[in-house]
Amino acid sequence: MVKVLIGFMGSGKSTIAALLDPDFIDMDSVLKEKIGMPIADFFAQKGEAAFREMEEQTLDQLLKKEQVLSTGGGVVISPANRVLLAKHRDVIYLKADFDTLYERIASDSKNQRPLFLNKSRKDLKAIFKERQVWYEEVANQIIDVTGKTPIEIIEEIR
Repeated sequence: MVKVLIGFMGSGKSTIAALLDPDFIDMDSVLKEKIGMPIADFFAQKGEAAFREMEEQTLDQLLKKEQVLSTGGGVVISPANRVLLAKHRDVIYLKADFDTLYERIASDSKNQRPLFLNKSRKDLKAIFKERQVWYEEVANQIIDVTGKTPIEIIEEIR
């Protein structure tokens, strides 16, 4: 059974996915490969609507694979993606409070996220609040990751 990890940026989706399955699928990496450029560049050139369409097709394909899937933080923006996720039996929302996520993102020098770099803290908090409802709507399991080690999170998932 495929486990699908969802959550806001900084929630640890890729870290947890790699521990669950070293051969996990990182949806953002698959999308970058398909579009042949960084996602931020695709957004700038083709727009969000074109990206969300590509994302929906990719999500539909990836949900059929037998591997752990780490999604992008914005996957729940699309109503079509929420329908796809809600039909899936093992969607895990890695949840944390905004301040924890903001600190994680700010201190992650290896992964510079365009949304973080281009938005104010207030704007990011508004995006977080909007998405949180959608994450909870489609998740079968919600794990509060605040203050937990990756191993503790893995134990809770299993």
